[in-house]
Amino acid sequence: MDSAISLCDNAWREVTAVLSSVLRSKIDALWNKLYANGLSNPLTAIDQLSYLLFIKRLDEEDRTRQQAARFRNERYTSLFAGRDELRWSEFCHLDPEAMLPHVRDKVFPFIKSLGGKDEPYARHMKDAVFLLPTPALLDGAIKSIDEIYEEIERERRDGGHTFHDLQGDVYEYLLSELSTSGKNGQFRTPRHIIAMICALVDPDLRDEICDPACGTGGFLVGAYQHILCKHTSAAERWTDESGIERGLLGDQIADESAWQRLRERTFYGFDIDPIMVRIGLMNLMLHGIERPNLEHAATLSKHFKEEARYDIVLANPPFKGSLDASSVDPGLGLSTRKTELLFVSRIMKLLRNGGRAGVIVPDGVLFGSSKAHADLRKQLIATCELEAVVSMPSGVFKPYAGVSTAVLVFTKAGKTEQVWFYDMTADGFSLDDKRQKVAENDIPDILRRWKSRDPEKDTDRTAKAFFVPLDEIKANSFDLSINRYKQVVHEELKYEPPKALIKRLRELEAAISKELGELEGML
Repeated sequence: MDSAISLCDNAWREVTAVLSSVLRSKIDALWNKLYANGLSNPLTAIDQLSYLLFIKRLDEEDRTRQQAARFRNERYTSLFAGRDELRWSEFCHLDPEAMLPHVRDKVFPFIKSLGGKDEPYARHMKDAVFLLPTPALLDGAIKSIDEIYEEIERERRDGGHTFHDLQGDVYEYLLSELSTSGKNGQFRTPRHIIAMICALVDPDLRDEICDPACGTGGFLVGAYQHILCKHTSAAERWTDESGIERGLLGDQIADESAWQRLRERTFYGFDIDPIMVRIGLMNLMLHGIERPNLEHAATLSKHFKEEARYDIVLANPPFKGSLDASSVDPGLGLSTRKTELLFVSRIMKLLRNGGRAGVIVPDGVLFGSSKAHADLRKQLIATCELEAVVSMPSGVFKPYAGVSTAVLVFTKAGKTEQVWFYDMTADGFSLDDKRQKVAENDIPDILRRWKSRDPEKDTDRTAKAFFVPLDEIKANSFDLSINRYKQVVHEELKYEPPKALIKRLRELEAAISKELGELEGML
């Protein structure tokens, strides 16, 4: 590496386009402090930063509620009643040598003991460990976080960023460092791909939305932003560089109870890694989802009991995993240990009748010849309406994985009659490891064609998008790969007549002979 850190600007260029160079430099400086002081594991570093961000957020929220209660002449009991020394705004002024033991031995145990339904993040702090090793590092991290938040407020006030989610974008910029690992098939989904899938599935108010392998919560954040955009006035929307409409104001959600439901009883997620649960919770909270419902759980296990629970499921589950057969839920109905197959079955079971799903799968799921692969595709067709298969190019997840993938869109308990296929060849970024911005981008076309799709008209198998009837899919052993059905147009190549080619070769031979003769004469 050329520097202490290497932030993933390429896959998350949309975030950096919003953040100013001042904010990015302050975040980079914070990363450099962590790396220089031994916190070189991005997951550990983000976990520790999340604790500090939670402590700061707790102080700010408590003060906001106190002010609101005074304004309404209501009674409010502070979380810090009689313990103001535990507030961020109080201990941040301490001498570094005194600050470290104060935060480690008093503030950190305090947030671990909060618990209860009102503080979801604190419920997952049971196994958390405070690892910032030195007074200088803690003091530097706190000063950096304060500077970042001061810059956020300055840009909101002076830079016209009132409706941009700068606080959430800052955390996503921090999270981009996690993409350097990509272990066990777990790598972050690019934000423009999440937005595309949300547009295809189209979650809305009153839907209960789940990600059974939520990681940092990207799909849940994407669903929240999609819903906000749907309920934002046209004048307050804009189109991002991937051609996706955005809008975060939600000014057409007039009912306060609808806001409360959206922020407290809409988003649900599960992850097998407790650290990822804490990170995901912080990500959702910093994006405005006040009470996210994220839990530590192995969703493929026989101990996981949720079923027919959600209106929307969005996921990019791990691809490369292979579980212990004894731990797999037999109710999933598949004789396999492959996580990419088991997760699709779990998603089907999580949906209520009429519920919709958008899930990323490796191409092998579409055409694999094993009994488990075939059984899953039959199960999908038999229990759901398979609406779409969007084939994505292999570079979408580079540089962390080169696997070819597809998006499956389906509705639980619907009837499959025709399946819409789209051959996506570009997503607005180069398909090599650099993933630099390019002009070619199929996403706007995908969303336009999806909205206007018509089985009677979309029959041209040489086009980017077309329908395939169920009978043909059954006749091909339920193969769902687009190459099985797409027709390739072969262009006839025209060559010069042989005599003309021979004449050109003789002329070229004569010219070369002449030049060789001239060179020989010069020796």
